[in-house]
Amino acid sequence: MGMLAEPGRTAYDVNFGLLGFPVRISIGFWIMALVFGYDLVTQLAQLFPGSRGPLLLLWILSVFVSILVHELGHALAMRACGQHASIVLYHFGGLAIPQNTFGAGFSKKNNSKAEKIFITAAGPLAQLMLAGIVIAVAKARGFEILLMPEFLASLPSLAGGQPIDSPGMFGLVNFLVWPSVMWALLNLIPVYPLDGGQIAKEIIELFGGTAYHAIVLSLVCAVLMAAWGVTSGRLFMTLLFVSLAYSNYEMLTGGGPRRRF
Repeated sequence: MGMLAEPGRTAYDVNFGLLGFPVRISIGFWIMALVFGYDLVTQLAQLFPGSRGPLLLLWILSVFVSILVHELGHALAMRACGQHASIVLYHFGGLAIPQNTFGAGFSKKNNSKAEKIFITAAGPLAQLMLAGIVIAVAKARGFEILLMPEFLASLPSLAGGQPIDSPGMFGLVNFLVWPSVMWALLNLIPVYPLDGGQIAKEIIELFGGTAYHAIVLSLVCAVLMAAWGVTSGRLFMTLLFVSLAYSNYEMLTGGGPRRRF
C-alpha cells in the first residue's frame, strides 16, 4: 500500500536484500508497529503474566513479516510483469516501488491494465496466503486462534480448539494471523490510494469509465468507512478514512472536474 511518497533516507534505516529486491526499513515503521500493538499486547499479556515485553517484541516482528510479505507480493508480481522493484517499510506500512533501469535489465515503464490489477492485488493476496498457512497449521494441531475476525472465527472448521499455553507460540500464531488478515482486507477497500482503490480505478477504466468515476466511488466509500468508524468507536479507522476522504475530495476539486490521478 502506498499512501504517501517514499520517506527520506536516514542514518537509522535498516537496509538489506531479499530475493533480489533492495529492502529499506525506516525507523518510523518500528515506532508504528509499537504504537499500534501496545494496548493489544498489554491486554493479552494478562494471559501470560510477565510476558508483555517478549510478546511486544514478537508483535513487532510479526507485523514486520506480515507487511514485508505484502510488499513482496507486489514486487514479485512487478518482476513477473517485467518491472524491477524495491521495497520500503515505513510509518504508513510499506511501498513496493517500481525501478526503471536500462540496458540488459531494462524495466518496462508501462503495464497493461490487467498487469496493473495483478500487481496491485498480489500484495493483499500474499498476506492472506500467509494468514491461511498459519491458520491451517494451527488448526491441524488442534490449536485455538484467539485473534481472528468474527466472520472467520464463526466458521465451524475454524472455531474452538485447545488454548495455546506457550506465550511464544501464542504470539507467533495470533500476531501473524491478525495483522495479515486485517491489513489485507483494509487494503482491498475501494478507496484511493489503497490497493482496492487502485484496482477499482483500473477496472472502471477497463469498462469505459474514467478516473473521475473511480475517485467519486473512492470518496463515497471513504465517507462511509469514516462514518462506520465513528459509530463503532474505532478512532484510528475514523481518522484514517476522514484523511483519505479529504484527500479524495481535493483530487476532485483541486484540478478540475476531470482531473486524472
